[in-house]
Amino acid sequence: MTSEIRRLTGALAGLAALAPVYYLAEAAARALRVGNATFGPAPAGLGYLAAVAAIVVLLTAWPPAALACGLPLAAAGVLFALDLDAALGAAGSLPWSRAGGLPWSQPGAPWAEAGEPPGTLAGASGLYALIGALLVLSALLPGRLRSILSG
Repeated sequence: MTSEIRRLTGALAGLAALAPVYYLAEAAARALRVGNATFGPAPAGLGYLAAVAAIVVLLTAWPPAALACGLPLAAAGVLFALDLDAALGAAGSLPWSRAGGLPWSQPGAPWAEAGEPPGTLAGASGLYALIGALLVLSALLPGRLRSILSG
């Protein structure tokens, strides 16, 4: 009974981490795009990527959480790779897609693209496929190779 509860809790934690990973990866991709377009530094992009990395490291210590977060991200990455129009349609149905694409963006912000649903840049660049595959593979590895946090 206890192991089932741990697995269910892990799956719920992974699903809860899905939205922050999705939106933070997109924010990182957009901030890096702005830095690239202006030929300037993009410290916000680095901060967002560091936040994604921290969440991913925590998830790799708990296989059900890594699978619950990694499988949807990998599926989104595959959808962006195979059918961009369908992926954009799915991303356009997500929350905050009408308000500039990110939960914290105001219209007119450099990363707020009105016609660009959340996840477009990170999905089209393969970031979701990479993060999702990393999480799924970490969950499938033997326990001794999984994470330094799993003890």
